[in-house]
Amino acid sequence: MQKIFFKTFGCRTNIYDTELLKSYIKDYEITNDEEVADIVVINSCTVTNSADSGVRNYINGVKRRGAKVILTGCGAVSKGKELFNSGIFGVLGASKKSDLNELLKQEKPFFELGNLNSVDKNIVTNYENHTKAFIKIQEGCNFNCSYCIIPSVRGRARSMDEAMILKEARILAQNGYNELVLTGTNIGSYGKDTNSSLGKLLANLGKISGIRRIRLGSIEPSQIDESFREILKEEWLERHLHIALQHTSEAMLKIMRRRNNAFSDLELFNELSSLGFALGTDYIVGHPGESEEIWAEAVENFKKFPITHLHAFVYSPRRDTHSATLKSDVSGDVAKS
Repeated sequence: MQKIFFKTFGCRTNIYDTELLKSYIKDYEITNDEEVADIVVINSCTVTNSADSGVRNYINGVKRRGAKVILTGCGAVSKGKELFNSGIFGVLGASKKSDLNELLKQEKPFFELGNLNSVDKNIVTNYENHTKAFIKIQEGCNFNCSYCIIPSVRGRARSMDEAMILKEARILAQNGYNELVLTGTNIGSYGKDTNSSLGKLLANLGKISGIRRIRLGSIEPSQIDESFREILKEEWLERHLHIALQHTSEAMLKIMRRRNNAFSDLELFNELSSLGFALGTDYIVGHPGESEEIWAEAVENFKKFPITHLHAFVYSPRRDTHSATLKSDVSGDVAKS
């Protein structure tokens, strides 16, 4: 029996998707040793140029060992055709996950992107080498921030069925996982298409016997509504939130086509901090339009935020995004400093 190895790049959503992919494998032996694998499935990230480079370098190493390479994840959409033409064995889109085993049995190269409208119908009930369990509650994003490629590779926002999410959580709790991590492309959009909300879902998850802690992936400031505020004091909610500001200049947020507002963001952070939450954020530097004046305003505003940890990264132009068409005002060296 041929051996298959799964390599995951990027976010928690990809961790979930990799476990789901594994559940479809019936005719191959899953191995944790990539050196002995006949087939390597790469769940890729494409959020930055650096992410693309990391995936490409890994692919080159696998090809040198002689294993078949299957590319899935966000990079399947953005780089799949190019990499398929350069000799990888297969490209698998998100809607085609359940076909992986059968496609491999055909023993001929395949390019199956599928569509960006589907939601997963199966669930994950076990996580090897993890003490906590991930649950994907939604897929896609409607925000269309000017710099971001993700909506074009993940599709529009769509929610998983709530009954299925709750079933998955109950099974995971029965299997000994008392800590859940909710993940998705843009989890704060959960329920917008199903007359529900993230807050309502959390309230129902918190009632499940055996669940002691619920952690959240990144959430947008504009998505913290009243239903979410209602569960902020629940003991099972992790006292840490990652809220994606991306910038603290009002002018820069408009250039980025963001939905948040620097001043209301500050009010929100102060509110959450007063409730005992540790607060992290993402921050992009060096985006086109970031003048010295805008940067000075951003720094002055940033100093007022009660942020406990920061993920700052240099702007990376992504093909087919609005920001990539703008003239860059900041050199890479200046942005990194």
